[in-house]
Amino acid sequence: MPHTPALLVIDMQNALVAIAHQGAGTVARIAALQERARASGVPVVTVQHQDDELEPGTEGWRVTPALAPEPGEPVVPKASPDSFLDTGLDATLRDMGVTEVVVTGFATEICVESTARRALSLRYDVVLVADAHTTSLRPGPGPDPGPYAAPQASIDHHNEIYRNLRFPGRRIRVLRTAEVDFTAGAATGRPAGPTAA
Repeated sequence: MPHTPALLVIDMQNALVAIAHQGAGTVARIAALQERARASGVPVVTVQHQDDELEPGTEGWRVTPALAPEPGEPVVPKASPDSFLDTGLDATLRDMGVTEVVVTGFATEICVESTARRALSLRYDVVLVADAHTTSLRPGPGPDPGPYAAPQASIDHHNEIYRNLRFPGRRIRVLRTAEVDFTAGAATGRPAGPTAA
C-alpha cells in the first residue's frame, strides 16, 4: 500500500487560540505546514470542536483566520476530545487513501492526545509535530500552574511519550515543523510523506 499522509489541524479556533500557550507561534508553524502540504498535494483536514462554549456560528468557534481551510478542503465537526468519535474523520481519511496522520493543534493533553492515540488504534501511522501542538495557559498565579503541569512541561511530556510509544505495525514519529518534509518520495512517483530532514 502506498504511503499517504494527511495534515490534521485540530481545534485551532479563535476562542482556543486566545488562551493557548505560545498561540501565535503555534499558529505560524501550523500555517507553514499547511502551505507545504498544499504545495505537495497532501490533504489538509481541519477538525472543529463544537459545544455549549464553542457554539457553531460564533466568532470564538471559527477557525483562526491564518489557518482557515481552503475551498474544497474537508472540515470535520466534533463534540468530544476524540476527533474520530461519532464524526466522519475516519471515512474522510480512508476515502483519500490516507495511511498516516500528521497531528497538530489544541489541546495537547486532551484533543491532540485523544485523536493521536485513536488514530493508532485505527491503524494509521502518526507523526506528532513537536512544536505545532499546544495547550492552555494555566489558571495558577504567576508561574504556578496549580494542579496541572505547566504548559511547556505538558507539551514536552507528550512529545517524549510519543517518542517512546510502540504500537505493533504502526510507525510513530515526533518531528519538529522544520523536519516535516511532505515532498519525500515524490521523485519515485509515490505519494509524498513526511520524513525527518
